[in-house]
Amino acid sequence: MTNSNTRTPQLGRFAPTLAVTDIDRSISFFREFLALEVHFTNGQPTGFAIVRNGPAELHLTLVKNHRGGSHNVAHLLVDDAAALYSTMDAAGVRMIKGLRDADYGLRGFVFCDPDGNRIDVGQSMP
Repeated sequence: MTNSNTRTPQLGRFAPTLAVTDIDRSISFFREFLALEVHFTNGQPTGFAIVRNGPAELHLTLVKNHRGGSHNVAHLLVDDAAALYSTMDAAGVRMIKGLRDADYGLRGFVFCDPDGNRIDVGQSMP
């Protein structure tokens, strides 16, 4: 509930965190397909990593027995969903929903990372 006398906070960085079973494998996956580069790691061996590309940032946290769920854990806007879909599909990335144009103005698809985390990709349509 919003109180008219309450100030809304100014938000800064807000990044999804994905549970993964192998940090190095996940870093390689996101580097290959989304050009995300390592910005920060923590632990020896690494138990947490931040990867990013421009303003897009993803936090990876090691959870040894993690299994992906049946829900999307992140939404990513891109400038060319068809090209990304084609690249990922050709490489054998598991697709949950194929490339489609939605009636709410986005072209997109849903893929799984190597741990089964579902990521929804969208592109604004003119």
